[in-house]
Amino acid sequence: MTYIDIPYELEKRDVSLPLFHSIWKVHANNSYEVWKRGGFKCPGVFLTFDGKGSITLANQTYELEKNTFFFVEDSIPAMYKCLNNNWKFYFLDFSQLYMTRNLQLPIREVISTGKMAEAMQLCERMIDGLIAQPLGYEYASNILLQEMFLLFTREHSLVALSHHTELNQILIYIHRNLDKQIRIEDLLQLCGWSRTTFFNRFRALTGLSPTDYLLKLKLAAARVALETTSLSLKEIAAKLHFYDEFHFSKLFKKAFDQSPSMYRKMKLMGTEKYL
Repeated sequence: MTYIDIPYELEKRDVSLPLFHSIWKVHANNSYEVWKRGGFKCPGVFLTFDGKGSITLANQTYELEKNTFFFVEDSIPAMYKCLNNNWKFYFLDFSQLYMTRNLQLPIREVISTGKMAEAMQLCERMIDGLIAQPLGYEYASNILLQEMFLLFTREHSLVALSHHTELNQILIYIHRNLDKQIRIEDLLQLCGWSRTTFFNRFRALTGLSPTDYLLKLKLAAARVALETTSLSLKEIAAKLHFYDEFHFSKLFKKAFDQSPSMYRKMKLMGTEKYL
């Protein structure tokens, strides 16, 4: 039996990752007060897991309470101190804020989190690695830092009004059942929304209507089938539920500027088949 495959690829865009520098675990009382008149040398994040502290950046003061995180930029004059004689926190610094901004995590804003216990576990694993220094601990430290950012991002995105987890289930259903006849009515039953609400939310997430999204996916699968199988155009069209091979060929040429037959011929002439 021959299967229809689809490549799942990262978009071709910059995904620069922060490089971990250091982590501090601080138990502070009222004697704790730090001045950085030239600002932090690199960006960082405060994770307050108990008590309360404050930080002043460019004459604006923020109170960092239990179960909050707070990203700071570099080169901004800063002063931070303990309040009420008890402030327990981790401070991590790293090379740049590109990932933070790309994940839409707020900077210079106190954010409450229900994920502090998980974040603390990541911090302790990081500290253990830095103490013992097992093989690969440098890589592990960077991975743990990224895991923390993703932990907060997933939590932050779930409370966003525009996020609907039902859409994730629908997208997965479409990809898992591409070899079946998928009807809009089936998708409506999965999410339980009205047709208008479903179409609006689907387009907001993907930029396409459900029909166009499904067609784009089928054509991507057809292109891989042309590259990696000996299936005829008629067989590919049937497996992907196009009306017939002529309908399939017309849509393929419109999407890729060449017919399926020519596409397969060019691939065979240019390079060996690739997966």
